[in-house]
Amino acid sequence: MTSMRFTGGSIDGTITPPPSKSHTHRAFLLASMARGRSVIGGPLMSNDTRATLAACRAMGAEWRMEEGRVVIDGGDLHAPESMIDADNSGTTMRLYAGICSMFDREVGITGDASLRKRPMGPLLDALESMGVSCRSENGFPPVYIKGPNMGGKVSIDGHISSQYISSLLLASPMLPNDTEITVEGTMVSVPYLDVTARMMSLFGAEASRDGNVFRVRGGTGYRPYDYRVPSDFSSAAFPLVAGALGGTATADNMDLSDPQGDKAIIDIIRRAGGKVEVDGDRITASRDSLRGCDVDLGNVPDLFPIVAVLLASADGESRLYGAPQLRFKESDRIKTVTDMINAIGGDATPTDDGCILRGRKLRGGRIVHLGDHRIMMAAAVASIACEGPVEMDDTECCAVSFPSFPDDMRRIGLRSEEIRCTLSEAD
Repeated sequence: MTSMRFTGGSIDGTITPPPSKSHTHRAFLLASMARGRSVIGGPLMSNDTRATLAACRAMGAEWRMEEGRVVIDGGDLHAPESMIDADNSGTTMRLYAGICSMFDREVGITGDASLRKRPMGPLLDALESMGVSCRSENGFPPVYIKGPNMGGKVSIDGHISSQYISSLLLASPMLPNDTEITVEGTMVSVPYLDVTARMMSLFGAEASRDGNVFRVRGGTGYRPYDYRVPSDFSSAAFPLVAGALGGTATADNMDLSDPQGDKAIIDIIRRAGGKVEVDGDRITASRDSLRGCDVDLGNVPDLFPIVAVLLASADGESRLYGAPQLRFKESDRIKTVTDMINAIGGDATPTDDGCILRGRKLRGGRIVHLGDHRIMMAAAVASIACEGPVEMDDTECCAVSFPSFPDDMRRIGLRSEEIRCTLSEAD
């Protein structure tokens, strides 16, 4: 486990953000269900997406790495013969659970200690209403699912995670009957559902949305498709906020036509007083006087840690709201983010769906991110606005979504060094 000290710096340079983790998961699963060969170009290869690939192989898909792409031969599927280990990947666990409901043999899915604290109840309840047998530890992993799921009408609570809905959507074309999914209550993270539906259509499925009702034609399956994974806007947010805090940073190879909700970071930085210029596929953010503002993060919860850092030292008060689902991420992100901001001298008060920030000069300090990759990276960027260093352990956790983060950020001016333990500290 590597401990590091981040000491700010003057930011100037260009970064090509990593491929989208969300798109990579979906592409691997869709290609595995499609009968034939698909090529997934430029995927994010991380612990999370490798867990999805392992799950795909367990149900009969074959894949191989080939010069920066993954070639997948799918379609001849069967129930996995052993327990699926999703490791720390909530996306793998949730998306895969719905797909496994089409099998008539029980499938078990589990993960590490952190993953076993993430709720699955609403998805399991929805599957049971479709005639699927589900077992769990009071709605938490490990979960056991036995179909076959025949399709039909289903209702599901939409306020905790859009991944439950995406899970049902992805499975639906593989089921014998049409599926109609009604989302009850608030539908959070809607752009992720748009990404799911768009990618399903690329692989030949017929899916539509009318308000909070999704309809998917059953019995069609998927067809092979060669798909290139786009760069990730949630990852691009880190260098862009670094530029807004301390210089100029450019994220290139960004597709603004993609339905990723996290491209909202452009508007958020502008509303906070930062300068942002868009030139084709290049986005550049530059330092200016930052001011507090209110931001609804209901559709873009992954931006919460880095937007909190952006506004922690801005003039005035800011309110981040609309995202109660943050309590159920890799950590309770509302608590972990506000603890992080306060640990480095900020003034953050948690709320049920976000936090209140009162801008002030940050002093730096030692933070605890609980292995949450987005909080680790946000804290590193926060050092740009701090009088002193920001220190933390387990900086390797950024590999979940942005494996090259330390090197890329160092290249554009973020200063960092590894902290060496003394013998007494190691003992």
